[in-house]
Amino acid sequence: MSRFFATGSDSESEESLSFEEAPPKASGGNFKQSLLLSDDEEDTKRVVRSAKDKRFEELTNLIKTIRNAMKIRDMAKCLEEFEQLCRAFLKSKNIVDKEGVPSFYIRLLADLEDYLNQLWEDKEGKKKMNKNNAKALSTLRQKIRKYNRDFEAEITSYKENPQESADEEEEKEEDDSEGSSSESERDDEDGVSAKSFLKKKPEGVSEASKFLKSAKESGDESSSSDDDDDGEGWGEDTEESGSESSGDEEGKSKSLATVFLKKTAGPDRPSIKKSEKKKKIQKVRLEEEQLEGEGEEGDGPWEKVKGGVPLLKEKPKMFAKGTEINTAVVVKKLNEILQARGKKGTDRAAQIDLLHALAAISNENNLGQGILVKIKFNIIASLYDYNPNLAAFMKPDMWKKCLDCIDELLDILFENNNIFIGENIAEDSENLAVSEQQPFRVRGCILTLAERMDEEFTKIMQNTDPHSQEYVDNLKDEGRVCGIIDRLLSYMENKGSTEEICRVYLRRIMHTYYKFDYKAHRRSLGLQGETKSEQDQEESEGEDSAVIMDRLCKFIYAKDRTDRIRTCAILCHIYHHALHSRWYQARDLMLMSHLQDNIQHADPPVQILYNRTMVQLGICAFRQGMIKDAHNALLDIQSSGRAKELLGQGLLMRNMQERNAEQEKIEKRRQVPFHMHINLELLECVYLVSAMLLEIPYMAAHEFDARRRMISKQFHHQLRVGERQPLLGPPESMREHVVAASKAMKMGDWRTCHSFIINEKMNSKVWDLFPETQRVREMLVRKIQEESLRTYLFTYSSVYDSISMQTLSEMFELEIPTVHSIISKMIINEELMASLDQPTQTVVMHRTEPTSLQNMALQLAEKLGSLVENNERIFDLKQGVYGGYFNRDQKGGYQQKQSYQRDQKGSYQQKQGGYQRGGYRNQNQGGY
Repeated sequence: MSRFFATGSDSESEESLSFEEAPPKASGGNFKQSLLLSDDEEDTKRVVRSAKDKRFEELTNLIKTIRNAMKIRDMAKCLEEFEQLCRAFLKSKNIVDKEGVPSFYIRLLADLEDYLNQLWEDKEGKKKMNKNNAKALSTLRQKIRKYNRDFEAEITSYKENPQESADEEEEKEEDDSEGSSSESERDDEDGVSAKSFLKKKPEGVSEASKFLKSAKESGDESSSSDDDDDGEGWGEDTEESGSESSGDEEGKSKSLATVFLKKTAGPDRPSIKKSEKKKKIQKVRLEEEQLEGEGEEGDGPWEKVKGGVPLLKEKPKMFAKGTEINTAVVVKKLNEILQARGKKGTDRAAQIDLLHALAAISNENNLGQGILVKIKFNIIASLYDYNPNLAAFMKPDMWKKCLDCIDELLDILFENNNIFIGENIAEDSENLAVSEQQPFRVRGCILTLAERMDEEFTKIMQNTDPHSQEYVDNLKDEGRVCGIIDRLLSYMENKGSTEEICRVYLRRIMHTYYKFDYKAHRRSLGLQGETKSEQDQEESEGEDSAVIMDRLCKFIYAKDRTDRIRTCAILCHIYHHALHSRWYQARDLMLMSHLQDNIQHADPPVQILYNRTMVQLGICAFRQGMIKDAHNALLDIQSSGRAKELLGQGLLMRNMQERNAEQEKIEKRRQVPFHMHINLELLECVYLVSAMLLEIPYMAAHEFDARRRMISKQFHHQLRVGERQPLLGPPESMREHVVAASKAMKMGDWRTCHSFIINEKMNSKVWDLFPETQRVREMLVRKIQEESLRTYLFTYSSVYDSISMQTLSEMFELEIPTVHSIISKMIINEELMASLDQPTQTVVMHRTEPTSLQNMALQLAEKLGSLVENNERIFDLKQGVYGGYFNRDQKGGYQQKQSYQRDQKGSYQQKQGGYQRGGYRNQNQGGY
C-alpha cells in the first residue's frame, strides 16, 4: 500500500478533494511529506511554453474582455481594452510575421467595427448613453476605422466567407492544443484548450460536461462498467498511476497534480476524435443556419420546418370541424381575437392575419355586409396598433394595407345604403345579421379612421429623409390620401352630422391651403391652349382651389361650434389668399378675425399655423410692393432669431436643461413635413431688403439725431458685422449682398445697389422662387430707384442751393412726375426743407437745417447737460440736508410718500407753516 493511503485517511473521498483547499496536517510522519508536496506544487507551475502560446493567450484574454464589454455596452471599457490589445499585438509582431495574422484577431476587428457602426446609427440608443460612453464610442469608432485599414484584405476575406475562416481557426487551434499536450503531457484526449473555451461554441459545453462527468466517476471509483471511452481511460490511468505511486519510492518527488492527470493515448485515437468532432461541428452549424434563415421573418420563437414548407396553424384553429358558421359564431370568434389585443406577448401580425381570415370566412358563407364592415373596422384599428409607440411611423407594407382596407370599407358603405355606422351606437344595439326589415347597424366611426390615417401619413413624411427618392415615393401617396378624404367628404355630406362635416372639411383644407394652383394661374394669364393630354384638360377644367377653399371655409364659418376648427380654417384661407397674391382679401380677413389678439392662448400646432400665415402674408405684401406692411408682418418672426423653430421646420440646438428628451420628442411630432416648408433664406432676404428700403432713408434723414430709433435690429446687426470685416471682398452670401447694396444706397448709387440685389446668384437663390419672377424684379428696381432718390436728397440737401428735377430724373432714371411726387411728399411731411419752383422745374433748398458741425455741437451740448444733471443728483444724495432726505423719501419710499400726501389733505399752508416752525420733529409726528 502506498504511503499516500497510509496517512490514516480511511475514506476514499480524499482523492476527489483538490490539493488547493487546505494544507495537510504537520504531524508525525506527514511532516516530511508536506514539505515535499509544497515543493512539488512550485515545480508544477514551471511549465515551458512557446512565445507564440504566450502572446496568443494574452491576445485571447483581451479579446474575451472586449466581447464581454460589448455585451453590456461599456464603451469606455472597450476603448481601454482595445488600446491594450493594439499594444499586445505590436509586441507579437515577430510571431505574427512568421505565423501570419491570427484569424481570431481578424474576426474581432470585423465584429467590433460592425458593432460600433450599428451603435452609431442607433440615434435613440446614443442619447441614452452617459457622457463617458458617448465620448468613448466616437473615439473608438475613429480608431477602429483607422486601424482596420491595415487589415482590409483579411477583413474582406473573412466577411466574404466567415465559415471557412472559423474552420481554419479551429483546425489551427486543435493542432496547437495537440502539440502542446504532447509536449507537456497535461492536456486530455479531446484537446480542449483555453482558446476553444473562449469561443463559447455549443460543442464546447458538451465536451466540458463530459470531462466533469468522467472526473466524478473516477473520483468515486465506481466499479460499474460504462460505454464511454473517456471514463474507461480515466479509470485505467488512475489505477496505473496509483500502482506506480505505491510501488515506487521516488514518487514522493512528484506532485499530486501529475499523479491525477491523464496520460496521452495511443496514436490512432486523436485522429478519430478529431474527425468526429469536425463532423459534429458542421452538423450543428448547418442546423443553426437553417433555424436562422427560417426564423428571421417571424416575431415568435424559431421553429424547425422540414422541407421549407410553412406551417399554417391558424386555419385549423379558427373553427372546429363541423361547426355551423353563422353571424353569432363569427362575432364570438371576433371578440376572442380582440380580447388578446394590447396584452403582453400578443403577436400583432398574427392577429391581423386572423382578422383577414375571419373576413374571408364571412364572405365565403355570405353572412352579409354588416359583419364584414365590423371586421374591417377592427382590421384597420389593429393596423394602427401595430406600432405601440406613438412616435413610431407605419411600415410601408402596413401603410399600403391600411389604405386598401379603408378604400374597401368605403366601397362597401357606398354600395350599401342600408348600413348605418356611428360612435353613438351601443354594442348591444348593433344589428349585424341579414334581415329585410331592419338595416345594418354597426358601431364605429369612419371619420376617426380617416383622421388617424392622415396623421400617420404626416408621421411617415416627418420620419423620411427629405432629400431621398423614398420621400418622393411616399409623397405620391398623398393623391390616394386626398382621394379617400374626398370620398369620405361626399359620404359625410349625405349621412354625417354638421360637426363631422366640419371635421372632414378641415382635413380637405389642410391638404389644399399650401399648394400653389398653377393651372388657375395659367388660366388667369391666358395660357390655356398649351395643355396637351386629355387628363391635363380635365384637370384644368376642374374647380379652382380658390373656389374649393372658399366653399369649404365659408361652411365652417357658418356651421362650426368649436373655435379651433374655425381658427384653423381662417388661417388656411388667409394663407391661400396670400400665396396667390390676393393681398387685400388676405389682409382684410386677418384684420376682421382679430386672431392676433388671443392667438397666444391657442395650442402649439395652431400657433405654428399662425406664424406660417403671417410669414406668407408678409411675402405677399412684398410681392405687391407694400414694403412697410411686409416688414411689419415679418418683424416678429425674424427679430426673435428662431424662425426655424417658430415655423415648425426644425429644432434649434439648446442646452439639455432647457429641453429634456421627452419634450424634444413632442416638438419633433409638431414639425411640418418638408414639402410644406417655407424657404428660410427667401424669408430672410425679403425681410432684410424690406428693412434696407426703410432703414437707409431714415438713417440719412436722422444722421445726427441722438434719439433716433432703430427700425430693424437684425438689419443693423448685419451692417455692424459687415463693417467689422478687415478685408472686404466681393459679396458671396445673401446677407453680404444686402449689406453691400445698403452701403451703395447710402451714397445714393442706385445702379450699384441694383447690381448687388438683382444678379445671377441672387436670382437663383431667391427671386426665381417667386411665381411671377419678372414682375417682382421690376418692382424691386422701382423701389430701389425711389428710395435712393430720397436718400440722396437727405444726404446732399445741405450742399445744393437748388437742383433741377430734370437732372434728378436722369440720375435715377425716373419719370419727372414720379420725381415731383416724391419731393412733394417729402416737403409736405417736413422731411425736406425746400420749395418747388414750378416754372423752372427746380427744387430750391432752404437753409434752415443745421450743418454737420452744428449738429455735432448740439449733440455735445445735450450730452453735457445730461452729465451735469446726473452729477447734481448724485451730489444731493450724498448730502445730509432735509431737502435731500425728503427727495429721497418721496422717490424711494412708497409708504412714506403715501403718508406724506395724506397729511397734505388738510391745509397746505398750515402744514408748510408748521414745517417751518416745528421743524423736523413736528413734521415727523404729523406725518406718521
